[in-house]
Amino acid sequence: MSNNSFINAQQQVESACRILNTEPAVFEILKDVERMIEVNIPVKMDDGTVRTFKGYRAAHNTSLGPAKGGIRIHPATTYDDVKALSIWMTFKCAVTGTPYGGGKGGIVADPTKLSENELEQLARGYVRGLYKYLGEKIDVPAPDVGCSAQMISWMVDEYCQLAGTQALGTFTGKPVEYGGSLGRTESTGFGISVIGRQVAKKFDIHFEEATLAVQGFGNVGSHAVKYFEQLGATVQAVMEWHPDGLFAIYREEGFTYEELEANRGKFKEMDNVKILNPEDFWSLDVDIMVPAALANAIDERVAKLVKANIVLEGANGPVTTEGDAVFKERGITVVPDILTNSGGVIVSYYEWVQNLQGFYWTEKEVLERQEEKMIQAFDEIWDTKEKHDVTFREAAYLNSIQKVADVMKLQGKLS
Repeated sequence: MSNNSFINAQQQVESACRILNTEPAVFEILKDVERMIEVNIPVKMDDGTVRTFKGYRAAHNTSLGPAKGGIRIHPATTYDDVKALSIWMTFKCAVTGTPYGGGKGGIVADPTKLSENELEQLARGYVRGLYKYLGEKIDVPAPDVGCSAQMISWMVDEYCQLAGTQALGTFTGKPVEYGGSLGRTESTGFGISVIGRQVAKKFDIHFEEATLAVQGFGNVGSHAVKYFEQLGATVQAVMEWHPDGLFAIYREEGFTYEELEANRGKFKEMDNVKILNPEDFWSLDVDIMVPAALANAIDERVAKLVKANIVLEGANGPVTTEGDAVFKERGITVVPDILTNSGGVIVSYYEWVQNLQGFYWTEKEVLERQEEKMIQAFDEIWDTKEKHDVTFREAAYLNSIQKVADVMKLQGKLS
């Protein structure tokens, strides 16, 4: 067992292949990526010096369609993390019936310490190193942690100049004015709330009476809070990062999205809040826990602290393999990331479709289509879970790997 996210992803694939009793070639093909590209990006800093930044792009499996996945810009980004995230993207797309394969990108940098000029050079340099392997029908990146819509705009412009064509659909997560889709910003958080409501029904929890704790108040966590509130649930605690370390705020009667948004960056100064350390946060007696920050947040030690009956994985890979084993032993239901946070890739697909068609939908149409697609996926996975008597994560992998294997067989990649 390991906290290496790539090894965790491989173990999840291997477990599902074993339960499905697939032929050995399925795991052999799916255990690693089709391609992994590493580039060095030179940036002339504002002080006149030149620094190089490491960039990565992985395409895991493109049997179902072009590779799809975000670009993560973070100082802790690693080669193995990018590969793992691309594997999860393959199954995230498959589990929701979205015709993409898995891809992922990463740049090892801290965007908060770079100027706008330096960020633009970083974005354009990343595309210059990779553009021959990108395209509307090849690999379609999007923003992830640390990558803004503005950076995606620079990337689109650079790609179109290099490719000599106008191909807005090569990137998703663009500003609406530049071919982006309405509903894209809130799609991941909205989807988490939809899945939370659906799983609560299965456990006879009235969502209007449910209590939640959310780790992270970035784009995903904040929009999840917004839609949890709209559905009537009570968010009692939010964990955030501070230069002094991780901390959480707690209020029994709950928080509104508006007050949290208004106090972003200064949660500790809010009235009528109790400041918690991370251990106390994870130990809260709530119905649903939502890890919506970075990978590997819940390891074996943390999993033993959790009292919630349901864990919704809002981030990518927030529960380690060891943490998962503890939850399984304790009877705590983990709804996996490849379903829970799939709203982002679903609406990215809608953006791509709109770009290719040159016809754009309203926000209401986008979110209604997303909700319908996620409920359908949830029901399919729940049925698989009940049929095979497995965990929710195992069911999601069984469902998605079977879809990928069926297509690979039709393509002649399997015997």
